[in-house]
Amino acid sequence: VGHLLPYPMSDSNTTVFTNPSTFILLGISGLEAAHVWISIPFCITYAIAILGNFTILFIVKRETSLHGPMYYFLCMLAVTDLVLSTSILPKILSIFWFNSREIDFSACLTQMFFIHCFSGIESGIFVAMAFDRYVAICHPLRHSTILTNSVVAKIGLAVVLRGGMFVLPFLLLVRQWPYCRTSIIPNLYCEHMAIVKLACGDIRISSYYGLFVVFFVTGVDVFFIAMSYIQILRAIFSLPTKDARIKTFGTCASHLCAILAFYIPGLFSLLTHRFGHNVPLHFHILMANVYLLVPPMLNPIIYGVRTKQIQDRLLHLFTHK
Repeated sequence: VGHLLPYPMSDSNTTVFTNPSTFILLGISGLEAAHVWISIPFCITYAIAILGNFTILFIVKRETSLHGPMYYFLCMLAVTDLVLSTSILPKILSIFWFNSREIDFSACLTQMFFIHCFSGIESGIFVAMAFDRYVAICHPLRHSTILTNSVVAKIGLAVVLRGGMFVLPFLLLVRQWPYCRTSIIPNLYCEHMAIVKLACGDIRISSYYGLFVVFFVTGVDVFFIAMSYIQILRAIFSLPTKDARIKTFGTCASHLCAILAFYIPGLFSLLTHRFGHNVPLHFHILMANVYLLVPPMLNPIIYGVRTKQIQDRLLHLFTHK
């Protein structure tokens, strides 16, 4: 009976269930024997993400000629990627290498907050970058007057505040649920729905609010990104020369690849959490990690290496005597 009640009563046959002191992160179920080998690509991905994003920040800070809207947004993206990957990788590696599966309840909620907050921030930055590209290509003469430093700062602040405000209710709701089923999380990190599924009682409010955030935040962001790139593509195809069209399209194509690498695994992870009961658990866990670890590795390569100004500064840095 205690498992059916939202708040089990205390008597000789039942137990009072409150927040557990710790959760157990199960790891990749079914692939425990391969954890050490799986850790190798995780380490390589993280090392490239750290090196690439710090390089972007260093070059933009050092070169005053890069102090413009596009590069400010690129720096915001780099910081977000560093926080996002660092919020999960150390614990994942401790599971792989030392079988350290326990995580304190408060630490688990903190990790959950950082994951969802900075995922929302990254989504917002992609919108800001798409808007920057739209203004630069469709209204080049007005770019410097529309995207001033103060406007860029306000956009950055709005993106951060939005990320925190929409994720804070996740934290408040998860803290109030009693946990009476198990404290085992079948994942490598503390994800919102994975924690909520361990709670007793009626958790529909958490589930519905999660869906609302996905559709309101991510859905709106994807809509604005799509609208920006539709206008950009129309402007590209109206360019007079073929070379100009190819050059501009190449830049936009690389940006779109970075955006798709962020949204597609995230959407897959969300849908399998809620509807993918036939998807093997280890595959779902791996995709959930791809969503958080691969974009921080790819973004510096796509936005940095393929951006000529950063490419030139990077070559200058290594060849300058």
